[in-house]
Amino acid sequence: MTESRESRPWPTELRLSKDKKTLTVAFEGGERFALPAEYLRVKSPSAEVQGHSPDERKTVPGKRNVMILEVQPVGNYAIRLVFDDMHSTGIYSWDYFAELGRNRARRWQDYVDELASKGLSRDPPQRK
Repeated sequence: MTESRESRPWPTELRLSKDKKTLTVAFEGGERFALPAEYLRVKSPSAEVQGHSPDERKTVPGKRNVMILEVQPVGNYAIRLVFDDMHSTGIYSWDYFAELGRNRARRWQDYVDELASKGLSRDPPQRK
């Protein structure tokens, strides 16, 4: 069974903040999510981050200060984000943005817990 267009989240606004650290996505029906660049980067839907199976998923550390440089449309179903660390392979569908927004607290806590369990940090490595 395919979902109808009416039952899927459809964006009404996509706005990158002036400091390039927050992407706000608003949907028909009134949902609105201000998503930090760090969260979008570490939860990128790319194969580089997600792998090709759950066992291959990566925990991405050191992205506390990452910024979004570009927001590029991909057809009418998604966008590609280009981050200042040059990561640009994730295609963010409207469904994925809605899921990230609706489940942000849980997904973020899972990420912070993963970092802690692996001895990793949100902060970038110190340069010597």
